[in-house]
Amino acid sequence: MRFQLKLVEGVPLSEIIAPNWQEIQNFQARPGDVLIATYPKSGTTWIQEIVELIRHNGDLEKCQHAPIYERIPFIELMQCMPPDAETVNTMPSPRYLKTHLPYHLVPPSFWEHNCKVIYLARNARDAATSYYYFDHMAKIHPEPGSWDQYLQRFMSGNVGWGSWYDHVKGFWEEKDKHNMLYLFYEDMKQNSISEIQKVMWFLGKELPDAIVEKIAHYTSFSQMKNNIMANYSTFPKEMMDQSQHTFMRKGQVGDWKNLFTVRQNELFEEDYRKKMSRTTLKFQVSIEGRS
Repeated sequence: MRFQLKLVEGVPLSEIIAPNWQEIQNFQARPGDVLIATYPKSGTTWIQEIVELIRHNGDLEKCQHAPIYERIPFIELMQCMPPDAETVNTMPSPRYLKTHLPYHLVPPSFWEHNCKVIYLARNARDAATSYYYFDHMAKIHPEPGSWDQYLQRFMSGNVGWGSWYDHVKGFWEEKDKHNMLYLFYEDMKQNSISEIQKVMWFLGKELPDAIVEKIAHYTSFSQMKNNIMANYSTFPKEMMDQSQHTFMRKGQVGDWKNLFTVRQNELFEEDYRKKMSRTTLKFQVSIEGRS
């Protein structure tokens, strides 16, 4: 069974999320909570595992007691799977939480309590490519259809959690008004040590270089792909079917080149330039350069 998308305040969300919208909006953050915010398929699990290892001072055992989606609860799915809202409300502070909601739909209590927010952004082409393969597995979303059809939907924002363009720009434009660290997936791939240090300092931690290097090693793609507490292999099959595709696919920068045709890339670039013309936000579409 597949779920369809339903508009919630102008943003398409899965039918399993939409009925719980009032509870999601009324979620009560506490002072000290840390929110990890991303557009889907932008390195969410990667940054979560980095944050987990930093908070536990690089102690691997403490990050192996439960799957990542239980250690860092997903705000939008609390009504659909464990840990539920009641459990999350009993978690000790500071709590570490995750969302894919665009800036304007984040529960207001996070801003009211000046919570720390870590936002990770990934270039649009790679995000679209990864999302296409993910939506073959994600039963909470409609069938993805052909790649050409999906790319059109992505460009128009007709995918789960809406427009990539609005999402990355929304947090970028508001980052200086809040306690927010804005990171780039491509920077993390290029120099994970320096990006991990940024997260560490943002969280008010000071760890020895050897521990930071250990965290970089254990959060590398090859390590996480084989880590059952991070690779979503234990995620409910009724929500995500990994029989044909795996949650951890490639984790590369520039993999979009294996899927986009020349014509698709030209049309995408034309549309991209229009939608990103009024922002200072720049992305790398390969490791060589930004655009």
